[in-house]
This record gives sequence, structure tokens and C-alpha cells, in this order.
Amino acid sequence: MEYDEEDFLSIAGLQHFAFCRRQWALAYLEMQWNENLRTAEGHILHENAHDAFSAEKRGDLLISRGMAVFSRKLGVNGVCDVVEFKASPAGIPIFGRDGTWLPVPVEYKRGSPKETDADRLQLCCQAMCLEEMLLCGRIAKAYLYYGETARRTAVPLDDPLREKVTGMLAEMHELYRRNYTPRVKPTKSCNACSLKGLCLPRLYRAGSAAEYTKKRLGELP
Repeated sequence: MEYDEEDFLSIAGLQHFAFCRRQWALAYLEMQWNENLRTAEGHILHENAHDAFSAEKRGDLLISRGMAVFSRKLGVNGVCDVVEFKASPAGIPIFGRDGTWLPVPVEYKRGSPKETDADRLQLCCQAMCLEEMLLCGRIAKAYLYYGETARRTAVPLDDPLREKVTGMLAEMHELYRRNYTPRVKPTKSCNACSLKGLCLPRLYRAGSAAEYTKKRLGELP
């Protein structure tokens, strides 16, 4: 199966979906968004990574910033912060360049490495797009760069991570098709969410209006 371009979802949305399905739906289906310190810092970090598409060569390394990628099989598109092409006999030819090159995506994030797979899923999806676009074979690993630690973290792109990417994207496409915003159970992560004021997670603890009405009617003599 291949998706039409009009049905493509944002690769960046995968990270939001992994964090909270409702946050993703509010932002990408209902087009609601609020800025907070975390999102502002993230925008600045990404702007430093790529103001616009550019490329440079450093020895045996080609560095591409702001590279647009897509996958018809996954039904996604987006922009890689950085794609590094390392000179290698096992690589692919690049128009206008001598030799062959192996691509490796590098995604920039604020903060420090997370325990969840949210960032790794987004990075893996970028690599899967590059594999499909460039016919470069399997990309074994990629990198996350965190602003707080100012260090890279290597991410092995193994089968379980790839399967999680395809599974989540299938769920995202189904919610997109239905234009459905799911309800989720509030957690402590809600306090850090930029959409907390729009989502109003506390209202879920109070129960639904139907439950409240039924309870009140039951109290009548």
C-alpha cells in the first residue's frame, strides 16, 4: 500500500503522538497549539540547525541541513535537521559529487535524553524515509543531539523500533481518516504539556456530563 500526498502526515507528529495521542490530535487534527518555554527553546534549537536548506563538505563528510524527506509507504513527510553523508564504498552516488556516500540523520532536541521512545521514533522514521527515497539500503544507526547535554546519543535503528514506527503511523492514519481526537488518562506529564490549557485534563477526573446527570437524577426522590 502507498499513500497519496494529500494524506501524508507530519514526521514531527510521531514524537507528539508517542508522548500523548490527544496532544497529537489537538495539534495536528484540530490545529490547536500553545507556546511555552520548552516549545520556544525547541524552535530556537531547530532554527540554529537549519535556517534553510544548505549543504557543506568537511573532509570525507557531506552535511545537509533542512533536507525534505518523505515516504509513500509510511504516508509521511517532513524535514531532517541534519543528514550527514559519509564517504564509503558501501554508499550511494550523489549528483555532482565524486564517490559514494552513506546517509545518517541527526535530529536536534532541547533538554536531555528521554526514557521514552518518542524522540527515537521520530529519528527512525526519518531514516526509513531516507532509505526509501535514496535506495541506500538499511541505515543501521542515527543520532539525537540534545541541547542540554550538548552531546550526541547514538540510536540503533533495530527491528523493534521500526515496527513501533509503522504501528504508530497506522494508528495515526486511522485517527486522521476518522478525524477523531481521543481521550486519554491524565498523567504527571500533563503538567509539562504546552496544550494543557486547551486539553483541560482535570475535567476528565470529574467524569462526563452524562455520568453527572445520571448521578443527580438518581438522587431525586
